[in-house]
Amino acid sequence: MTTVKPIPDGYEMITPYLTVNDGNAAIEFYKKAFDATEVLRMPGPEGKGVGHADLLLFGRMHVMLSEEYPEMGNRSPRTLSGSPVLLHIYVEDVDATVDRAVAAGAKLIRPVADQFYGDRAGGIEDPSGHQWYFATQKEIVSEEEMQRRAAELGK
Repeated sequence: MTTVKPIPDGYEMITPYLTVNDGNAAIEFYKKAFDATEVLRMPGPEGKGVGHADLLLFGRMHVMLSEEYPEMGNRSPRTLSGSPVLLHIYVEDVDATVDRAVAAGAKLIRPVADQFYGDRAGGIEDPSGHQWYFATQKEIVSEEEMQRRAAELGK
């Protein structure tokens, strides 16, 4: 008898599940922008669109998605005129990651810059309306130093 793990390998962290207007287009964007590979893609009802997909981004992070199903309460940021949720991901090279996403069709919403808390960070909005913030840690900043720097910004 095969033992089944209650938590599959590679899914130990939170797995974002995104609702999009056009699943096929979203998957193609994530492939170009975030080097996504498809783990699974299932068609929607009557074979239309994407009913469910599981993607592996950057070779290490799972993201699932489906098209809108208003009857189930699933609506995309485009339908809702935005989303209160953003995804924050540490990457090896924030500049290259954001540049690649913009070249693939994302909108730059926060230019990459060094931050007072020790990261170099920037943000984009993907064509589906989801916001992604990327960062590369450049220095380890103590809590006291971070508070001092934050106070300096406020002056």
